[in-house]
Amino acid sequence: MGVVAVQSFKNLITTYLGFGIGAINTLVLYVNFFSQEYYGLVGFLLSTATILMPVMAFGIQNTLVKFYSKYEREEQDSFLFLMLLLPFIPLIPGILFTLLGYSFVVEFLTSENTIVQPYIPLILIIALAMAYFEIFYSWAKVQLQSVFGNFMNEVFHRLGVMLLLVLVAFKCISIHEFMYGLCGVYLIRMLVMMIYAFTLRKPVFRRPKMEGLSPIIKYSALIIIAGSIAVMILEIDMFMIGKMVPIENVAYYSVAIYIAAVIAVPARAMHQITYPLTAALLNKRKFDELRSLYQKSSLTLFIISGFIFILITCNIKQLYLLIDPAYANGLAVVLLISSAKLLDNLMGNNNAIIYNSDYYRLVLLLGIILVVIAILLNLYFIPRLGINGAAIATFIASVGYAGAKIALVYKKFGLQPFTKKSMWVAAMLLGFVLIFYFWDFNFYPIISIAVKSALITLGYFLIIYFTKPSAEIEGFINALVKKKSRSD
Repeated sequence: MGVVAVQSFKNLITTYLGFGIGAINTLVLYVNFFSQEYYGLVGFLLSTATILMPVMAFGIQNTLVKFYSKYEREEQDSFLFLMLLLPFIPLIPGILFTLLGYSFVVEFLTSENTIVQPYIPLILIIALAMAYFEIFYSWAKVQLQSVFGNFMNEVFHRLGVMLLLVLVAFKCISIHEFMYGLCGVYLIRMLVMMIYAFTLRKPVFRRPKMEGLSPIIKYSALIIIAGSIAVMILEIDMFMIGKMVPIENVAYYSVAIYIAAVIAVPARAMHQITYPLTAALLNKRKFDELRSLYQKSSLTLFIISGFIFILITCNIKQLYLLIDPAYANGLAVVLLISSAKLLDNLMGNNNAIIYNSDYYRLVLLLGIILVVIAILLNLYFIPRLGINGAAIATFIASVGYAGAKIALVYKKFGLQPFTKKSMWVAAMLLGFVLIFYFWDFNFYPIISIAVKSALITLGYFLIIYFTKPSAEIEGFINALVKKKSRSD
């Protein structure tokens, strides 16, 4: 896992840098300088744009990775040019529909919260910028260059938002101007990613002449459904909260989701490079190597994300003492969504196997069923339990979807991500949570978090080092120890 280890580590550092900046934005700047209503508005706009993004991208970000390695050099040029054109298939009719049915769109999105109305055009622009950013990012990934793209994906827009929030804090711009600045940040990110992608492989503007266009277009059309399913399972809860209850609840939910989302960072970092590697292994039918990558990625992600899960769940009560008390309504949300994110990490590169194989169609039906279930659960739970109800619905849908995808890969390829070491790690995680969740220090919250985190970190990595469940993590720890000893 040489290439995987090097680029995954760089991506991990970059991703955590982005999340650190995002944490300052989410837990400090938004909370202190935005009203809960306007903070909820930002979350609603971005969630709605994210839901629209897979349709606007026409699934190209996945199609590009799946088919690129099948073509020779000249055919690759035609293929890449085609990838730039295909998103216009849904884009043009989508724009026409929006223009003709704008009053309907406005009425639908503002039924509960009229504050959304002036910013509806921004949703479409941000969604388009997100879509083409993903396409250019995939353009770079098939060249096995994911680090810069990961920086743009995780850090750039958060730095831009931080700058805008600081300007709001110093009253240099209004909140209304912030909303348009937010849109500008996503557009600039897309343009920078385009320039970088084209420096790696310049587009050759020629008429596509490769064979097998039908499978490409069919795959792109179907992957829209798959991408929409994955996004809707993650984002439909926040969208429906903004549709069904006062929009300040989106702010409470956004903070809780952001805290829980830190658990997903290791998977996001590793997947940037394992996705194209998985596609290549499937295309060359190297299933033994694929099994090894599947189980190693699962175990490595489970250990790393499990550590983050323990830190979050065992410190969450103290963390909420540092924030506006109203946001503590999201405590149960953090616990539920954190558990769902941990299970997602346990799947390893499962998504890459499915979406780069010939069986991706089978998961679409399961996904559609689960999205319908998620919507129905949200419709039932949100009016009764508010944001906690949305978290319950999301947890049920996420766990069901993950289980279905693991079962599909096992049935079709005979591959599963679990080993005996996975069970050992699960037992260790449970033990840490039972010990440290109920063990609170009567210190100032920041000191309490620091002390408890230090104890957890020391105990966790000593156990990992001496029990050696993962050769990759053991090697990484040894490398750090040797590097430190040389520096001393």
